[in-house]
Amino acid sequence: MKIQRALLLAVPLLLTACATDGGAPQKTSLEIQSFQSKQFEADKKTAFNSTMSVFQDLGYVVNSASLETGFITAESPLKGADGMQAFLENISNMRSEGKTAVTAFVEEINGKTTKVRLSFVQRDKMLREYGQQANREKPILDPKVYESAFNKIGDAIFIRTSQK
Repeated sequence: MKIQRALLLAVPLLLTACATDGGAPQKTSLEIQSFQSKQFEADKKTAFNSTMSVFQDLGYVVNSASLETGFITAESPLKGADGMQAFLENISNMRSEGKTAVTAFVEEINGKTTKVRLSFVQRDKMLREYGQQANREKPILDPKVYESAFNKIGDAIFIRTSQK
């Protein structure tokens, strides 16, 4: 009887322990927003134009942009397969194409301060024989990616404001 009780208590604990992946803890929405956003000492137009310029410098194709709303969407060109990846894709009759998409929201805080929020997403399209497709989108949550982009935007803002 005691063994059965012990097993009844132990099994749920074992199952719970097996269910955890042991990976990094999930980031909260506030943690994500903290590295996706940065304030700049610039007016909205300067910050908006600098963000657009940086996207283009990084090779992104701007799909839409509106100074009025402060919203910009852009994506990288397709990244095709090469080398070993192409070989494996030919064997499995599956091909993968990927893009990185980015959105920016440029918001004026006051006349001299603007907040820019970026969101990068990896978009993969899996193509199989007979035209079947599967899409997968994964947010890029590496703070270094955002830090690098904000450094470039800050440099572009500095150049624009120093020329006035």
